Amino acid sequence: MNHSGGVRDVPAPVPPDDGAAWYAPDVREQDEIHPGVVVTVRRADGFRYEVREPPLDARERERLATVEAYFDGANIERPRTREGAVERMERGFDPKHRRVIDRLVDCSPASRRRVAYHALCSLACLGDLTPYALDDRIDVADVTDDGLVVHTDRYAPAETELGDDPAYIDRFASERVGRHTVTFHEFEVPVVVYREHLLGSDPFTTKYAVREPDLLPGDEALIDACKERVWETSVDGLVEDRVTFVRERARSLLSRQLTVRNTTEWVKATRYRLRSALAELDLAVPPVDHRFADDRLDDLLYYVLRDLVGHGKLTVPIRDPTLEDIEANRVGERVKVLPRADLGHDGRVPTNLSFATESEFVNVVTQLAADDGTELNASNPSAKVNVDPAGADLYDAEETIRCAVALPTISEDGPHISIRKQSADAMTPVDLVESDSLPTELVALLWLFYEAHGVVLFSGPTGAGKTTLLNAHMPFIPYRDRPISIDEGSREVRIPHETGVSLTTREHERDHRRVTMADLMTQCNYLNPDVEVIAEINTPASFETFAETLNTGHGVLGTTHAADVETLVNRVIEKGVPTYLLPEVDLVVFPRHVDGERYVGEVVEFVDEPVPGGRGGTIEKDGETIHYNVVCRRRPDGEFAFAYDHPQLGDDARRVETGVFDRLATLRDEPVEDVEAAFHRRHRYVRYLVREGLTDFEDLFGVLADLRTNEAATVERLRRRAGETGPLHVEVGSDDD
Repeated sequence: MNHSGGVRDVPAPVPPDDGAAWYAPDVREQDEIHPGVVVTVRRADGFRYEVREPPLDARERERLATVEAYFDGANIERPRTREGAVERMERGFDPKHRRVIDRLVDCSPASRRRVAYHALCSLACLGDLTPYALDDRIDVADVTDDGLVVHTDRYAPAETELGDDPAYIDRFASERVGRHTVTFHEFEVPVVVYREHLLGSDPFTTKYAVREPDLLPGDEALIDACKERVWETSVDGLVEDRVTFVRERARSLLSRQLTVRNTTEWVKATRYRLRSALAELDLAVPPVDHRFADDRLDDLLYYVLRDLVGHGKLTVPIRDPTLEDIEANRVGERVKVLPRADLGHDGRVPTNLSFATESEFVNVVTQLAADDGTELNASNPSAKVNVDPAGADLYDAEETIRCAVALPTISEDGPHISIRKQSADAMTPVDLVESDSLPTELVALLWLFYEAHGVVLFSGPTGAGKTTLLNAHMPFIPYRDRPISIDEGSREVRIPHETGVSLTTREHERDHRRVTMADLMTQCNYLNPDVEVIAEINTPASFETFAETLNTGHGVLGTTHAADVETLVNRVIEKGVPTYLLPEVDLVVFPRHVDGERYVGEVVEFVDEPVPGGRGGTIEKDGETIHYNVVCRRRPDGEFAFAYDHPQLGDDARRVETGVFDRLATLRDEPVEDVEAAFHRRHRYVRYLVREGLTDFEDLFGVLADLRTNEAATVERLRRRAGETGPLHVEVGSDDD
């Protein structure tokens, strides 16, 4: 109303962040980002980011304090990333937590929602940072001396009301890289891989977190009591299925314990007893007998099974097919893992798992050793064991798990475990070519040597991919031939042949002694092998076996630890292999592992004399001169220099390959010209397989078997599958296609 008594026009109501909102001139944005949570961005000496959460009155604050006091000390896993925080707030508490809050809080639905929101932020999310995590417009959060500053997609920087060290800022600044679930019997355990972007907090940026079930106060005591009762259970006869036995026994025990606790521990909550009394007088509906949430029983059952039939804290990592290595070095230290997939972080990744006590750690160490029939004690404190997944109740996968375990007797600050897992899905040469691990020419050359029963070694440090390379080319051994793998490393070798046999020194005893490599050699000769596979030529016995096999004339495929040709020569000679046997080795492949990539770094052959124009060298050892020639090498730019396909090397390029072709000519008893033609034919097939993406191990073995049975018919069938036409004499993969 104006001074003259008239009425002044007032603009219609508009949102506060509208430019015409005369009543809020400093507001730039105002939005509800979550039910009851409103964010306002103001302009006042810069930008300010304000959060208004659901308000609580005095009674509601008391109820919230009661809930927080009850859950104090409970094991509730908070989200590791902003994405996880959003999902947690959308999902709310788990049923077992909601059931507890319902008993603690007696109020109206609106009041219950407000209390639940604040309890969820305080107990199961990111605390004061929760509303900031819910706003997807925030791109950056920066901690300064004056407090937390955020950058939204429209306004930056914007000051907040938080201090300079808010709790869970590291999780707020983390980015989820990936997530999946790991199966443990009937449980699906979530796993999240995330990357922290907060500098100076941890030298590791990429991390691996197992999201095991949350526990309520008192649950750990229930779990311990249940495990003790299960151990003390007496049985008649042999337990054929220990998993089923433990599950059923534990479920029965835990159900009784939860029922008893729910009817006795809530002294102040008399509703259950009152309702029972009224029900007897037909004045009320009887209460439900099952007085606990189903998910709580399942969560407790998970921990009992994890510790009794699993492998404790390592249960999920051991069963996770995305992991290659698992390492636990000492009590109280984070368990480290090495993922198979490239996560943008080469090397080991810490987990949220650790062993709190030495006894807990020792139990897992001794169990892993016992799974391979080895007993660890004071006189035998360490062991190298192989665990069969089926026998150890791991999972349904043909995967070998190799472990180095030790008791505190020889390991400082507690036991240690180092686990190497072979991938369940064997890679093929096509996989390796597609990942730029080796060139198609080398695949064709290895094909010829595998087919002709040559002697091929894969040499490099641990984790370089030696066994992967050896395994990938196993389908190249003709299906009619008999490959035989020897020693403990044979468990890592995948032989698709019906004629194949694997011999191992483990799990065999004769006259109360271990079967030795010499015993296996004798047995192997009786089996009339075409190719012998010695997956780990590292012990003196395995080197002795290798030397003896070179004298037999059988084909040999093996792996050993040596990073380059000079180290390899020194090692084999120091292990007792005579110098004159080195030229019997046809090809040595040296894989490398650099910056998360695995690739073939160099391929060499031992020769009697230097190859004219070759890229080799000489090694002087014990008065002997050893000559070698480089057949293939990976250049610094990532390309492979395979001499035959690089005519720019000059007229000596063909002579660089001549040594290899001469070896193959001797093995195949054919003229060098025929070997050269076979190489080109195999190379065309390899290029075709790569072009068609034939990455299944069994399918590759089947195609190669068909080629040997009837090459012309197989080529015609492959051409029909590829939709190609033309005369049959135009070979698959040729430049004319």
